[in-house]
Amino acid sequence: STLKSNLVLTVNEIFHSIQGESTHAGRPCVFVRLTACDLRCSWCDTPYAFHEGRKMSVDEVVAIVRTYECPLVEITGGEPLLQKEVYPLMQRLLDDGLTVMLETGGHRSIAEVPAGVVRVMDVKCPGSGESHRNDWTNMDHLAPQDEVKFVIKDRADYDFAKSVVEKYRLLDRVGAVLFSPVHDVMDAQVLAAWILAGGVAARRGRRWTRSPRPAVAAPPRPRTVRSRSGRASTPGGQGRDARGRTARRP
Repeated sequence: STLKSNLVLTVNEIFHSIQGESTHAGRPCVFVRLTACDLRCSWCDTPYAFHEGRKMSVDEVVAIVRTYECPLVEITGGEPLLQKEVYPLMQRLLDDGLTVMLETGGHRSIAEVPAGVVRVMDVKCPGSGESHRNDWTNMDHLAPQDEVKFVIKDRADYDFAKSVVEKYRLLDRVGAVLFSPVHDVMDAQVLAAWILAGGVAARRGRRWTRSPRPAVAAPPRPRTVRSRSGRASTPGGQGRDARGRTARRP
């Protein structure tokens, strides 16, 4: 339809991998990474998504996602809610019967995200340098299937996260609370000890990594299959380290 074809997004990459975060960790997943972010977190591992990307219609994105025949798709960034066309994209994917996840920074309103989308929402801790940007009204919009994530850099971040979990009774209101240590900064075993000693029923998430800069992915052949935090391979090819890609630049 003409209306659908006029809906255009700036897309950084689309790829097929293994989900490395959330309660869906370990499942095959199609990732749609949108371009642009208005935060500059100190530990960000995807700065290449700030500016790089290509214009694609919602129809094109949906068609590429369909080629993977994968029931799980995550919309991520950057900050995906900066582009208003993401809302019809999410609805189209839901209408296709997919499980749709949205990874968002927590500083943009989630009120208009379509019902049925699993919102994995960050709450920025002080160590990110962006905690003053948290939109606390989002706490009123969380649903039982949603998940809230804190990236922990140090003890101050842990104490901040624990206080937020308690203040907003998150363990009673969302599907999961995730505490993820910053790679090479926060020791995962130390964080686990704090969680156990503090009595917080949070999941310790994956180690937040600063990854080598990957190439921007083009439409999806050859298909690249990899762990978000580990090796990559293409059918019939050799693995690549740490999120290497075989896809072409657009």
